[in-house]
Amino acid sequence: MSTVEITKDNFQDMIEKGGIVLLDFWAEWCGPCRAFAPVFEKASEVHTDIVFGKIDTEVQQELAGAAGIQAIPTLMLFRDGVLLFREAGALPPAALEELVTQARALDMEKVKAEIAAHQKEHVHGPGCDHDH
Repeated sequence: MSTVEITKDNFQDMIEKGGIVLLDFWAEWCGPCRAFAPVFEKASEVHTDIVFGKIDTEVQQELAGAAGIQAIPTLMLFRDGVLLFREAGALPPAALEELVTQARALDMEKVKAEIAAHQKEHVHGPGCDHDH
């Protein structure tokens, strides 16, 4: 599978679907983005079970703003709707491979349980006086 163009219209559907979704926020004028594009494209052909999405920040300014993109390229990795990785800067091929390997190895039930526990702790912290 090659890369998929992500827009504000399909962003939510893409990140909420099951499996791994790797997003590349980029722009035509950005040298590092252009240098990273073939690395991202090649990885998309190797890992056909992963969605590799590209977001052109010039065209999708509203989406880039909503995602809080400060620098490009920025990579975001979601698995089963959970944001697991977000970093500005192009990754070398080996680092991108390692990111995919780590995302595949995660126990998502455990990750979701930890997130739920953290949110509950955050919302109902010490001194909370209402029933749960």
